[in-house]
Amino acid sequence: MSVTGRCLCGAVRIVVDAPMAEISACHCDMCRRWSGSVQMGMEVPEASVSVSGPVKTYRSSHFAERAWCDTCGSALWLRDVEGRNAGVFELVPGLFDNAGGARLTREVYADRCPDGYALAGDHERISRAEYEAVNAHVAADPREGDMQ
Repeated sequence: MSVTGRCLCGAVRIVVDAPMAEISACHCDMCRRWSGSVQMGMEVPEASVSVSGPVKTYRSSHFAERAWCDTCGSALWLRDVEGRNAGVFELVPGLFDNAGGARLTREVYADRCPDGYALAGDHERISRAEYEAVNAHVAADPREGDMQ
């Protein structure tokens, strides 16, 4: 079963030939700055994704890139280009009607969620320390303050 998504203006189309059952939310500083609040993504294998349209990417760390539509600026994905998660897209749920049928199952950097909002529901909540113990991350930059 294929699921088709698109950016705000429709210039970028993304077709996924894989299940999209789970949404992960992230409250790290980089993801909050990128998304404007909490970053959400649905992991799918790169081999199951077809992308067409004017996509721009930014290498936001030594191991990952972020992508957006060059016409309307809609966020499209976060993708590790190095490390154990290389070859996996974290597609933005808003690209797909009803988030492709996926549901929130995991919240990382949960202890870094801003005081002004919280994600409700019964899902796994992973602290900064728990996440960084087993996943690639961006260490604090002393010129910028605490980046994660």
